Amino acid sequence: MSTTTTNADGSAYGRPKGQTNKLLTETGPGTPCGEMLRRYWHPIAISAELTSERPQEVRIMSEDLVLFRDKTGKAGLLHSRCNHRGTSLYFGRVEDRGLRCCYHGWLFDTQGNCLDQPCEVEGGKNRQNYRQPWYPVQERYGLIFAYMGPSAKKPILPRYDILEGADEYEVHIGGWGSANDHSIKCVPHNFFNMMDNMMDPFHVFILHSTMTGIQFAPEFAKMPKIAFSATDTGLAHTSSRRLDDGRIYERIVTVPFPNALSVPPITLNAGPSTSLTWVVPIDDTHYIHVLCAKKQDKPEYPNVIDRNINKSWGQMTPQERRDYPRDYEALAGQGLFSLHSEEHLAGSDQGVVMQRRLFQRQIEIVQKGGDPINLIFDPKDELVKVGAFNYYPNAEAAE
Repeated sequence: MSTTTTNADGSAYGRPKGQTNKLLTETGPGTPCGEMLRRYWHPIAISAELTSERPQEVRIMSEDLVLFRDKTGKAGLLHSRCNHRGTSLYFGRVEDRGLRCCYHGWLFDTQGNCLDQPCEVEGGKNRQNYRQPWYPVQERYGLIFAYMGPSAKKPILPRYDILEGADEYEVHIGGWGSANDHSIKCVPHNFFNMMDNMMDPFHVFILHSTMTGIQFAPEFAKMPKIAFSATDTGLAHTSSRRLDDGRIYERIVTVPFPNALSVPPITLNAGPSTSLTWVVPIDDTHYIHVLCAKKQDKPEYPNVIDRNINKSWGQMTPQERRDYPRDYEALAGQGLFSLHSEEHLAGSDQGVVMQRRLFQRQIEIVQKGGDPINLIFDPKDELVKVGAFNYYPNAEAAE
């Protein structure tokens, strides 16, 4: 229930402080949503950018980690604080067998085993007792994925039908803008602002099409009929528009649980989605977008914010961003956290409600010791059908 005002005349005086739903927005270790999210694999880095020259700092779901590739090519993900005296392993040296701490030289392999303690007798007689906390990683589609949950519950890293069979992949990790605009390294608000946005297709008609000008295909300025649905892997929504030539244009966007999104091309071209994007929390007030597509199927993104101005997001002035808002402005405008207690949800918010309820159900399942949806434990189920595409159900009739 909303608590936006307590006065009969609607005055803002005395309004209670707005509250966020912490069950959905907190993702750190031990939080309900954080524990549920840790049951899945998450992309954390680009494979080609991780060399054996130096490690990378990684912060995911409020955990500070160090990612490195040893001289044999194996990737490892360790807790950042060396378990000897607590300095950051980010300053360590990459060697053939692992990562050596800069302070006293303790050497850890990709699974946290302590291999050498050079300041101790015989290189550390009990070094096997000093294991550095670590997480398993796998490389696929040009990305490095991490599993940060309980070992006994580790699922299979999925394969996705639209990403299979390529020699090279177009990958991007960052904050906002198109794949050609790396203006922001991360997004400075809670990840669930974006999760709500995924299941809000009506905003395409307003924000991207009729508010300031055409940002996508001009036909998106037609009010669509929207249908929301549950799928085997999560949720989906279908937007249906009748075009001027009589054809029905249907656009299906899928949201594989818990934090992936597949959007078909933002043109009128029929065909499947060519990309998958993950929304990965860095902490409770920042997240990253991780985009992946086959190299030959690089997704079509407009490199300009609006056809009225020939600029990318990163080239725009603050005044232009105010005058030509896009997703970043709309979501950042909600604050670091959406204040759920102040919302007035309406009929067009059906998808938002479905998404929040789905998260809450899966959180409860994990709290009771069960497995949430869309986890894969049997290799025969490893390939996931994404199911996002554009199509024309009445194209033949129109011809």
